[in-house]
Amino acid sequence: MAAGNYEEATRNFEEAIGKYRNAPETLIYLNNARIGNSKSYAIAVGAPTATAPDLALAILRGVAQAQNEINQAGGINGVPLKVAIANDDNAPEMAKKIASALVVNSEVLGVVGHISSGVTLAAGEAYNSGKLVAISAVSTSVELSGKYDWSFRTVPSDAFTAKKLSEAMRNQLKKQKAAVFFNSDSPYSLSLKSEFVEEVSINGGEIVAEFDLSDPTFSARRSLKEATRVGAQVLMLAPTPASLDKALQVVTVNGRQGKQLDLLGGDSLYDSKILEVGAEDAFGILVAVPWHIDGDPSSKFPGQSRQLWGADVNWITAMAYDATRAFIAALEQSPTRTGIRDALRSPDFSATGATGIIRFLPSGDRNGPVQLVEIREANPSRSGTGYDFVPIPPIP
Repeated sequence: MAAGNYEEATRNFEEAIGKYRNAPETLIYLNNARIGNSKSYAIAVGAPTATAPDLALAILRGVAQAQNEINQAGGINGVPLKVAIANDDNAPEMAKKIASALVVNSEVLGVVGHISSGVTLAAGEAYNSGKLVAISAVSTSVELSGKYDWSFRTVPSDAFTAKKLSEAMRNQLKKQKAAVFFNSDSPYSLSLKSEFVEEVSINGGEIVAEFDLSDPTFSARRSLKEATRVGAQVLMLAPTPASLDKALQVVTVNGRQGKQLDLLGGDSLYDSKILEVGAEDAFGILVAVPWHIDGDPSSKFPGQSRQLWGADVNWITAMAYDATRAFIAALEQSPTRTGIRDALRSPDFSATGATGIIRFLPSGDRNGPVQLVEIREANPSRSGTGYDFVPIPPIP
């Protein structure tokens, strides 16, 4: 493909996708090779392909599925969509470099990215000054709300997640007092913690203790003992991927003590690791996520994604798909950088994605739903562990 031999590249990518069906990078490059030198519209996706490949693959599946669908349907007003992949290492400094490079590349009309809130905040300044739209599928920190005129997100902010968790504590668990576990070095974790504390307080509950998972002296056993001493009834866990093991230690210690305290969690706990190593102790935990594959029986996206990839996808893939569908809808209206921004900011804008209608608030946020899921025993088990995350309906 680099040599311009697009026919041979297309044959090779078709052979590769035939052997490795669940490979979004291959599908993206196959679609790019089919376009060759023909007129196209291009977007980029920033993902940590080297440092967090599973996370990157989840993002790329959403982008690849949307690209594949629109190109098979004849393109955007007859023009196919190309996708560039940029490895940002999920690191602020690397993301800044990527953003600066994409801004000066006139072919790139938008960016799906980035992952963590801190990285998205760091890159956002370059996109804003360079007037290039970026839509994050994963970053949830409330600090992003209204921060940049050229930044949007398809994932609900932590304000929506905190509200759902606070409601679950009152309505499902019938409890009032919570202890919170968070990371002080993470914009995402701090954001979710702060919003949860506020929601609980507004609704008459009480946060009786806070524990910093990033503290090098952190002890799950000591923390649980202290939480119990001050009267906690619920543990709300808001770890980062890097501190997930510490959060699982809290879950394990609580489980071995007879599950004295109920468990709530942010979307970082929606991870196969908890099913593999701690599902028995985490049985019944309530986790708030933006989307679940079984959450809406009327949605066509789960079946379409299974047919394409031969496997289930997660909420990250659904949000990346929605981000790409939003770009496609904006490109249909005006295939320029400014035109895309104006289209997304219009009160009349809407696109249809995996999670229904996509619209953006003036802050760039999406007023989207949040799904509550619970770990339950499953046979057959989608995860292969005997346990799965299962969506639970809200209490009226």
